[in-house]
Amino acid sequence: MENLDNIKEPVRFLPVSKDKFILDACCGGRMMWVDKKHPNAIYIDNRIAERGHIQNGCNPGHCVKPDYLMDFRQMAFADKTFRLVLFDPPHLSRLTETSIMRKKFGVLSDLHWGSDLQKALNECWRVLADYGILLFKWNDIEIQYKKILELVDFEPLVMNITAGQKALKGAHRSYWFTFMKIPIQELIYEKD
Repeated sequence: MENLDNIKEPVRFLPVSKDKFILDACCGGRMMWVDKKHPNAIYIDNRIAERGHIQNGCNPGHCVKPDYLMDFRQMAFADKTFRLVLFDPPHLSRLTETSIMRKKFGVLSDLHWGSDLQKALNECWRVLADYGILLFKWNDIEIQYKKILELVDFEPLVMNITAGQKALKGAHRSYWFTFMKIPIQELIYEKD
């Protein structure tokens, strides 16, 4: 996270219309979206970047234009607002200011990545409605996914691991986690 440590607690929550029931909590360039302007989604990010901000010739159209400039560690939405929350945060913490990866995906604090992600995941959970879905993507290039899951008290229902077709053994992989916010009184576990 960059330059947002001095953000104070929101004074009030933003109003959200009933047709906006999807939240992308770290939208970046909206690269995972098929419809990058989905009518039922709200897109937030802690940065804005205009087209052409990456000067490598490979990403001329990349831009970061959230609906709201917001810190995912402290969202200005009421509890249980969204039925689907997508969270694909930056995965790297050791990038230079001019790094293309930093410009494209953002960067975590090298010192506070754990507490930042813990706050962010708990915020995603807070704004998620009962029976809602949290879809969380993580890449283990620097930080193993198990360390991330240890940060929260809720567990994924499903995990999927993806790697490029040319990925070598030991290559970094992306992990997709699906969580469902099932109210505690609905959880039924049978004892062995």
